[in-house]
Amino acid sequence: MESKIMQVSNSSTEPESLQAPAEMSTSRAGTSQNAPAKGKGLLKRKAGSLKDEKKSKKKKRKNVKRTVRPNYTIQEGEDMLLIISNISSGDSIWKPKRKGCKKKKLNKKGKSKTSANKTKKAPVKAKIPKVTEETTDKNVDLDNVNAVRFDHWGQSLPIEVLVKIFQFAVHQDGAVPFLCRVGRVCRLWNGAASSPVLWRSVSVGYCWIEPGKSQLPGTEQKIRNTIDWLAENRLSQLREFSLCHWKKHVDYVIQKVSQSCPNLQSLKLSYCTGMTETAFQILGADCRSLENINVQHSEFNVDGLVSFLEAYGNQIKKIYFTHSTKSDKLLSALSKGCCPELRLLEINTKFEGGFCDQHFIGIPALQIGCPKLQIFRLMNFTLLPKMFCNMPSSTSGFPMLEELCIATSSHSFMTDSDLKNVLHGSPHLRVLDLRGASRITATGLHALPLEKLECLYWGLYFTSNTMVASKKGIHMLAQKWSSTLRELDLANQPFSEEDMEIAMGHLAHGAGVDLFRSLNLSGTNISSSALRLFITQAPALKYLNLSSCRYLPRGLKRVYHGQEDIQLLLDKLG
Repeated sequence: MESKIMQVSNSSTEPESLQAPAEMSTSRAGTSQNAPAKGKGLLKRKAGSLKDEKKSKKKKRKNVKRTVRPNYTIQEGEDMLLIISNISSGDSIWKPKRKGCKKKKLNKKGKSKTSANKTKKAPVKAKIPKVTEETTDKNVDLDNVNAVRFDHWGQSLPIEVLVKIFQFAVHQDGAVPFLCRVGRVCRLWNGAASSPVLWRSVSVGYCWIEPGKSQLPGTEQKIRNTIDWLAENRLSQLREFSLCHWKKHVDYVIQKVSQSCPNLQSLKLSYCTGMTETAFQILGADCRSLENINVQHSEFNVDGLVSFLEAYGNQIKKIYFTHSTKSDKLLSALSKGCCPELRLLEINTKFEGGFCDQHFIGIPALQIGCPKLQIFRLMNFTLLPKMFCNMPSSTSGFPMLEELCIATSSHSFMTDSDLKNVLHGSPHLRVLDLRGASRITATGLHALPLEKLECLYWGLYFTSNTMVASKKGIHMLAQKWSSTLRELDLANQPFSEEDMEIAMGHLAHGAGVDLFRSLNLSGTNISSSALRLFITQAPALKYLNLSSCRYLPRGLKRVYHGQEDIQLLLDKLG
């Protein structure tokens, strides 16, 4: 017994590595039944130690503070701080792990415990508003939450910034229909689109029905309702209003706008029909700030416009209309001085063929009736040679005139003496457009009392030049206006190569060559040497037309846009 006890005590002092085989041997021999129980106890101790280690690791993780990566970067500029976002559409911000995100535990049968209880998804739905920071209700619709998440920038954008963005779009595309469409996006956009600042300039085209089709009574009522709603809710600060291609309801629209927009300053009717004398009278009585009237290519009551100018012409500063047989009454009213403050007068014609109709306009009478005229345009007019005959003489002319346009695409019968009678009292003229004036000579232009001319358009745009009166003398004009000239058009003028070379030399060495920006020499006798001399001295030149120039090499006869394109031309010439 003692020896047996000693053996057991000695075995107990051995290390565990030696003890395990002994236990295994006793279990195999079957001499003891307690050995397997001791093995299970050891396994239980090891599993418990693993659990303790995991708990200690979790405590360490909780104690470690994990820094959150910021979602923006700040860069310092010269006079401002730039905040740049680091988050793209595919990035995600690190968030701490939620308590409910544990791994699924399996039952004895191999199924997850959460599969039996599907009601545990409710807490996940309740935590979605915390991410968006927009909702506090526990019952949240996922679709609404996602919509708020993606449209959050539009909802949180200041309305002042949104109005400023809309102003750029309105300036480019117009108020209608842009503002009507963006106003249906959301309440914030509707509030921004209804700002009266955005509705100061409105142009309404006719888009209810197709052209040439009749209107149903319901359609006509919808048109009136739309105009009423716009006038009452959007046009309180309207300044400029335009109607385009309206064949009906013009009277109704003008009356409604006149009554709702007392600050109206400009009215334009383009290709419209049916404005009556009553509408003109309501316009004058309600819109006392009206200064601009444009009725070009429109059919209206001429007597109504004349009566309007006679009653309210003191406030009118700009008039645009298309010349016809009935417009003589309008010219007569202007010549009598019904618009003493008139600054701009533009008259055009219906150009339907290769030649323009001949018209008679009493220029001296207009000089008396419109002494403050600054811009005078006659578009596609073929003036009669007798337009100065049997008219009262004017000694003052147009003393404030800055722009004169007598341009036509056909032959003009205007002579040097006629031009002198128009401009003899206009020393401040800056723009002179004589395109098509084939009977005007360089000598006649040189004799005009113009010292500050900046733009001279003298191109000929018809097929034959047999009626051209001036074939020399361009160098005199270049020398006279070399310090002030900025734009020059000499298309198809038959000046000689030597004359053109001298003219380019005067312009290249003039005081204003640094500001020269446009030159049209299409169809002229310009040479490569003269052209190279001018281009090297004109750094601001942005437009150059050399098409059909017979003295230039092939490959260079085209239109050049921009300074880079012109520099490439200079390299080829060099």
